[in-house]
Amino acid sequence: MQMLYRYILLFATMLASTTAAALPDLGLPATNTPEPGQVALGKRLFLDRRLSANGTLSCAMCHIPEQGFAQNQLATPVGFNGRTVKRNSPTLLNVIHRKVLFHDGREFTLANQVWSPLLSAREMGNISIGAVIKRLQGLDDYEAAFEMVFDEGISITTIGIALAAYERSLIAAGSPFDQWYFGNNKSAVSAQAKQGFTLFIRHGCGNCHTLSEAFAQFTDDKFHNTGIGFERSMNTPLRETQSIRLSETIAIKTSPPFQVETLNDLGRYEMTGKSSDKWKYRTPTLRNVALTAPYMHDGSISSLREVLLFYMKGGISNEGLDPKILPFALDEMEIQQLLLFLESLTSPYVERLIHDARNTEIGDY
Repeated sequence: MQMLYRYILLFATMLASTTAAALPDLGLPATNTPEPGQVALGKRLFLDRRLSANGTLSCAMCHIPEQGFAQNQLATPVGFNGRTVKRNSPTLLNVIHRKVLFHDGREFTLANQVWSPLLSAREMGNISIGAVIKRLQGLDDYEAAFEMVFDEGISITTIGIALAAYERSLIAAGSPFDQWYFGNNKSAVSAQAKQGFTLFIRHGCGNCHTLSEAFAQFTDDKFHNTGIGFERSMNTPLRETQSIRLSETIAIKTSPPFQVETLNDLGRYEMTGKSSDKWKYRTPTLRNVALTAPYMHDGSISSLREVLLFYMKGGISNEGLDPKILPFALDEMEIQQLLLFLESLTSPYVERLIHDARNTEIGDY
C-alpha cells in the first residue's frame, strides 16, 4: 500500500509542479514556489469534508473553486450544524500575497490561519487540535501520505504547512489588465476598460486598492471604516420575510416574521482592542473581483454596480468614517467603463485552478 501511494504521490507532485510552473504571475511580485508534494497533500486536505467534526464540511465548501475560491450564493457561509458565520468568505486567489489574514487581520501566516476555521464552533466544529490529528491518523492512507512529505508525519505543524502550501499555489494573475498595463499589449483590453482605469485613479479608488509601476496588489492590506459595520451594529431589523434559495430555479419565503440572528461584529477592534479600530476591515484585493460576489465584509452588497453606487455616495456617515472615502459622480457610461475595468482584472488561469482542484481524489469513510 505504501509503495502504491508513493507512485500516486509522485504523479500528483509532477502534476502540481507542472500546473504551478504554468501559472504566470504577471502583475504580481515574485514568490517562492511551494514544494509540490506539500501542495498535493494540502489540496487533498482542502477538499476533504472529513476535516470537519461531523464529516460534512470542507475548506472548499466556503472557498468554492468555481466561485473564485469564495462563495457566491450566500452573504455569509453556513457552518457546522447550520450555524451562521458572521463574515463573508474572502477569496483565496493570490492569498500568498496578503500581509494579514481574515477581515480583521488577526492572523499573519497561512499555516496558523488554517486552524481558526478548523477549531471554530461555527465553522468546522472540531473541539481540539488533537481530535483533528487523531481523525486523520485513522483515515485512508493519510498517515503514509504525511510521512512521504514530512519527517514528523501528522502534526499541528505539518497540517498547517500542507494546507498553506496549497493555498499559496492559488496564483491567478496575468489578467487582461496585466497584459496591457505590465505586458505592454495594447490590445489586451478595450478602450472603454482603459477609460474605466482612468476613472478608477481619478476618483481615488487607488488610494486603498493600490498599484505601482512594478505590480498591482489592488489592496493596501490596511483597515478602513466604510460605515457598513457601523450601520449593521446600530440597526438589527425585524424582517417580515426572508427569501431562501433552494436551487437555481426554486426559492421560498419564510413566514411568520422572525428576528434575524445577529452576531456582534466590531471589525479590527476585535484584534487590537483599540476603540479607533471599531468597524474597520481589511481592504480586499480587486483581482478576480468579478468572480467573488457578494461584496464587503458581511456580503451585504450583491453586485459590483451596487458597490460603485455605495462609494459614489461616500459610504455611510459615522464618526470613524475613513477620510479617504469621499462622494464622487459618474454618469451611466462612466459606470459601465469602470465595471469593464474591474472585469479586466479576472485571470484566465482561474479555470486551470478549478480543473486542478476538481480532479483530486479525496476518499471517504
